[in-house]
Amino acid sequence: MKYLLLLLALAATPAAAQIAVEDAWIRATPPGAKTAAGYLVIRADAVDRLVSVSSPAAERVTTHVTVHEGDVARMREVKGYDVPAGGTLELKPGGAHLMFVNIKAPLKEGMSVPATLKFQRLGEVKVEFQVRPLAGGEHHGH
Repeated sequence: MKYLLLLLALAATPAAAQIAVEDAWIRATPPGAKTAAGYLVIRADAVDRLVSVSSPAAERVTTHVTVHEGDVARMREVKGYDVPAGGTLELKPGGAHLMFVNIKAPLKEGMSVPATLKFQRLGEVKVEFQVRPLAGGEHHGH
């Protein structure tokens, strides 16, 4: 399912808040890889913050951004991502992304990988990342 819409109630108000997680995917891993990069699109009608991610497929999942220093692109871990009200947060190759660290088994094209996104205000959202082919030329390991 490419589009997953979840309605969650805000504890602070009687009104329901809405968040949508779309196009969640993870790159297939080559033999022996210990990390995998995950991407998705989050749309929210209220300001929130993605504070953590967990998955039974990995020891831990960390939030990263790609920082360009001259001709070199480096990944830096960050403490989550802000999701703007009425806006979109896009995690994509070459930008902000999730790192699935110490994956427990190789990720093969066609598989799905469960994960739980934890938001500061809206709480936990379950999502399934679809495993897509390993693309040539891009390196996402540490």
